[in-house]
Amino acid sequence: MTKSELRKKYKSLRKALSLDDVEDYSLSIANQLLKLDIWDKSFYHIFLTIEEQKEINTEYILNILAGKDKNIVISKSNFVDFSMTHYLLTDSTTIKKNNYNIPEPIDGIPIASEQLEVVFVPLLAFDKTGNRVGYGKGFYDRFLKQCKPETIKIGLSFFETETENFEAVDNDVKLDYCVTPNHVFQF
Repeated sequence: MTKSELRKKYKSLRKALSLDDVEDYSLSIANQLLKLDIWDKSFYHIFLTIEEQKEINTEYILNILAGKDKNIVISKSNFVDFSMTHYLLTDSTTIKKNNYNIPEPIDGIPIASEQLEVVFVPLLAFDKTGNRVGYGKGFYDRFLKQCKPETIKIGLSFFETETENFEAVDNDVKLDYCVTPNHVFQF
């Protein structure tokens, strides 16, 4: 299956989920994350949920991170050059949806990609070798290449792994883990 076919398939599968499914699966994913040996780090990057795309509700993970007193980092997307800038999430951070319904910080304390130790990565599909399919603009691949090689990259998915590996190009950055409601995959 091509990446565009996978995008279409998984957007359709996501669309078919009920809001209760989204909440239940999101909570299960957060609970699965607690099994990983990642909680001794300081800087965690997380995406904020695009509700209109029925993305994973990251509020549960945000609560875990806040409860563990971690530095939480969120991003703002630049749709001209497909880059991302990162900001520390604080009590005074103002969040506003952009034209694509992505919740983003208006401003804040900038954080360099090199400071990030764990990155939670949104995706539509993944294979058994750690390749992922996102929305197709390459934001996360560009961003992950700026992180240190030892930065832990964790995909979050409502669905299990694709059984066949799919094409990867030079720009693609593989995941270290992918967490679903029922499994933790390590690559």
